Amino acid sequence: METESEPYVRLATLRQLHQVVAELNTARSLADTLQTVVDGIVVGLGYELACVNLVRPDGDLVVAAFAGDPAAEALITGRVGSRASWERRLTMGENWDGLRFIPHTEGWVLMEDDVPQWHTDGPDPRFEDEWHPEDRLYAPMYASGGELLGVVSVDRPRNGRRPGAWGREALQMYAFQAAIAISNARLRANMQRALVRLEREQQALRASEESFRQAFEYAPSGMAIAEMGGDQHGRLLRTNDALCRLLGRPASVLRRYSFSDLVHPEDIGTLLRTSAEGGRAELRLGRRDGTYVWVSLRNSVVADAADGPRFLLTHVEDIEERKRHELQLAHRASHDSLTGLPNGAELRARLGARLCRRPQSVRATAVEALDAAFEGRPAADGIPGQGTGQGAGSGAGTGSGEHGFRPDGFPDPFEFPGGPGGSAGHGAGPAGAGPYDHHVHTVAPATDIDDGTKGLAVLFCDLDGFKSINDRFGHHTGDAVLIEVARRLTTGVRDGDTVARLGGDEFVVLADGLGAADAADLAVRLRNAIIPPIRVDGRAVRVGASFGIGWASCGMSADEVLRSADQRMYIEKRSRSKAHRRAG
Repeated sequence: METESEPYVRLATLRQLHQVVAELNTARSLADTLQTVVDGIVVGLGYELACVNLVRPDGDLVVAAFAGDPAAEALITGRVGSRASWERRLTMGENWDGLRFIPHTEGWVLMEDDVPQWHTDGPDPRFEDEWHPEDRLYAPMYASGGELLGVVSVDRPRNGRRPGAWGREALQMYAFQAAIAISNARLRANMQRALVRLEREQQALRASEESFRQAFEYAPSGMAIAEMGGDQHGRLLRTNDALCRLLGRPASVLRRYSFSDLVHPEDIGTLLRTSAEGGRAELRLGRRDGTYVWVSLRNSVVADAADGPRFLLTHVEDIEERKRHELQLAHRASHDSLTGLPNGAELRARLGARLCRRPQSVRATAVEALDAAFEGRPAADGIPGQGTGQGAGSGAGTGSGEHGFRPDGFPDPFEFPGGPGGSAGHGAGPAGAGPYDHHVHTVAPATDIDDGTKGLAVLFCDLDGFKSINDRFGHHTGDAVLIEVARRLTTGVRDGDTVARLGGDEFVVLADGLGAADAADLAVRLRNAIIPPIRVDGRAVRVGASFGIGWASCGMSADEVLRSADQRMYIEKRSRSKAHRRAG
């Protein structure tokens, strides 16, 4: 019988080992590699049976490949042994320079563990180095980092003997190369899975991009992508057809603009808040023809995980029709439905906006203001401690401290008409204006004689002879008369003046910046504008008008101002005969 010590036997074994190791690297998959490992042991290393127990992700070992006996292969392939049982096997028996040999004399200890195993029948050995059917030989396979990849187990050497030094070294070298091949196969498998996953992700990304492109381009409402941050913040990068149609500009032109270039000047603050914080805003965007359209602008921040916010995805919806409807509703709530003039509620709101709660002091001369400041006495009669607006600021306007201060010690700008410095009416100079008072006080002329004071005149108008028109010709004619009177009044006042209808045949005119003579002249002009005949359905009718002139002044409420003008109107109406009133 040939022995391992013979050189030509070693050379033949080395050639076989080289051949089977070369075949390890030709396998295409991990399963092929494992099968090549066990086939190489049977073909090249002289064992009749070989098995690869591969470590699973949970740590247990599974029989992944078998060669040499189809019956045994069918019996144990796929079966699992616990990691604890394998650790016990790899720590007992004899250590053959990395291999682990467990002789049959110790194997009985392992008969009841859960490691898949087989036993061949045969006679007991006759020689000391003869292989026993229950002997076990294992070759652990380790990765480069020392991690256990699996265990190769072999049985029944063809020469019937336990492997000598040369056979052991050959098996150990083969297990080392098998570990490299298995690691490479796993790496290739992971790379292939990663490539497949990457390709699927790229396909999904391309599909998502196409879906986004179609949703963006063909959205029924406007869509835009704008830069976020930096010098080009808000610059339009991409717009869809709906936004181009809405603004009347092609996409190539819109890319030259940012939203701040297109927004209405009054809405720029709203735009800046929206673009900085995201969210929704309603504002006006400019069209190519110079008009503006109301839109609902909704921003979403497109963020980059590494660099933070990158873009703004903006949805622009045309709300012009809704805004027009809202303005119509607001106009109806604040205007007379027949004449279109502001109604009583709107009139009181405009009048009340001009009036504060404290009456204006009587103005003093500069000399009187200085004297009052140094002597510690009031500078104007009737309002103790109130400044004149001409004071030098040392104590003027502070008074006794009983009025005009909040509990925290700061002046209340709504208590003192002139604020901490006591500004005096519309003629108050900067020297008397306090840092908390931006209100320009409304004052009235002292008498009906023009003394140079300009104030807010309130002309209360009541039509004369209107009731008889309603009674004789019906409400249709009466309505037509009211509409024409409203037109004539509106035509006869200045831009910025208010003409309102309180109800019935009562009208009110607010005219600011008039003296007593100016207001009287305005009343005469408006009365003369109303007197000419009004033609309704081919019939000429005439009405007269009585005017009462009141003056708005801080310290009065809107109702008090209107009541004062109404009383003056009735005094003027009673002072004229009935026939004269109808004639104007």
